Amino acid sequence: MSQHLEIEFKNLLIESEFDQLCNAFGITPNDFFLQENHYFDTETFALKNLHSALRIREKDGSYEMTLKQPSGQELLETNQIISKDEAATAFQSGKLPGGPIEAIIKQYGISFSDLSYFGSLKTERAEINFRQGLLVLDHSYYLNFEDFELEYEVENYEAGLKIFSELLKEHVIPMRITNNKIQRFYERKSSLQEDS
Repeated sequence: MSQHLEIEFKNLLIESEFDQLCNAFGITPNDFFLQENHYFDTETFALKNLHSALRIREKDGSYEMTLKQPSGQELLETNQIISKDEAATAFQSGKLPGGPIEAIIKQYGISFSDLSYFGSLKTERAEINFRQGLLVLDHSYYLNFEDFELEYEVENYEAGLKIFSELLKEHVIPMRITNNKIQRFYERKSSLQEDS
């Protein structure tokens, strides 16, 4: 198990802005790699209601289960490496592997057996080091929908916000209130359920 605080800034982009940033930073289609997030929650969205999220990320044939919890302006990420077989069981039956993440979720009063598999979100991602952080361009696909996003991961909130704001201004991209991927996934899932 590993834990770390995540400080990142996000901004949804339209496709032309995404292409503009790729050109500005010399990012080509070969610079993108694929990762897939698989999301879990209770039927009543108990984790979401606590501003937390649970996912299994599949990347380069490895699997990592991550619990994200709010911690001030940051997110506390707890990561647990799991096997391919454990991941397959989770996707097929919703049964998640035990360990440190289960112990934390139990502290919320949520039973691990109440968690269900909600679906997946695929992302084509490119990463580059930029000033004091990591600049990320994401093209995501989920529930017959796609979006484009810029992220900036940093160690220092104030310095990161200044750099991120300047970058958007330099490229004439408006700052947009941007939910994280799991929130966007759940909003899309909810709107599809309402339409059916």
